[in-house]
Amino acid sequence: MTMNVSGMEPTLSNAARTLPVIISSDNTEDIIAYAQRNRSKIESHLLHEGGILFRGFPVDSIEKFEEFTAVFSEKLEAYNERSTPRSEVQGKVYTSTEYPSDQHIPMHNENSYSHQWPRLIWFHCVTNAEVGGETPIADSRVIYNHLDPAIIARFREKKVMYVRNLGGKIDLPWQTVFQSDDKAYVEAYCAKAGLQLEWLGEDRVRTKAVREAVARHPETGEMLWFNQAHLFHYTSLPEDIRDFMLSYLKEENLPRNVFYGDGSPIEESILDEIRKVYDQHTVKLPWQEGDVMMLDNMLIGHAREPYKGKRKIVVAMANVYNNYGLDR
Repeated sequence: MTMNVSGMEPTLSNAARTLPVIISSDNTEDIIAYAQRNRSKIESHLLHEGGILFRGFPVDSIEKFEEFTAVFSEKLEAYNERSTPRSEVQGKVYTSTEYPSDQHIPMHNENSYSHQWPRLIWFHCVTNAEVGGETPIADSRVIYNHLDPAIIARFREKKVMYVRNLGGKIDLPWQTVFQSDDKAYVEAYCAKAGLQLEWLGEDRVRTKAVREAVARHPETGEMLWFNQAHLFHYTSLPEDIRDFMLSYLKEENLPRNVFYGDGSPIEESILDEIRKVYDQHTVKLPWQEGDVMMLDNMLIGHAREPYKGKRKIVVAMANVYNNYGLDR
């Protein structure tokens, strides 16, 4: 249970595996001073529950938000190997994914399709939508434990192949994805990151990457469902968009698609089951302006609900990690 007590220390919800833990204030406590005083407690909750919502603190600027993240990490990370459109707000603070407001973004752990990903991710609500726009979250441990063991065994054996066709008139330009227009740099990056690269012309490129479908948390040792198979698969698209694309593109030429690691198709019934388990274990809270949500990106996935009106959620990431034995 969370309490707001004017003039007193912000209170901390302490129920077992509450998601998210809610730390609330009466709008007088400085969030940075609170974090500095209680860093070990916050980090302990982050490892146990996986996600914390700071509410009622006067976070009235991007600078304040960025200063808060610095309590937990010396530097923020750039958004590399991009899969969605985002804009830099300042420094390495970004807008949340700039998808059309009427579309749902499925649950995912940030950059779990890549060879490396941020361990920490923060969201800050600058402007709340008039309707909707929540950032639902789900525990990757819970998803792993509630999926059919046969599905997990199949993915562990076969792994996941992510296929992207960059450029052209549909997906992000390869220059945006890799944050460079130097082909030699892109080739070196792909070789280092375990990406198979195929140039399809000056403005188009195809990449393939075989990644693990599960992960073991480096600190807790818990097993996690950690991939974006259900998101990358073309069946995650709205039906009208999916039908339009398939009317003139083969599956292998879609901007984004996914297969088992051996290149065989993933059964739609299995993808439906994965989505069903996510839906059953998703937590959704409405944003309030000034909110800051901090997640262990391996333990907790996030999504985005459709919305109406203006909405501005900014994102920061830190503590890059990989378990592929590859150098950064």
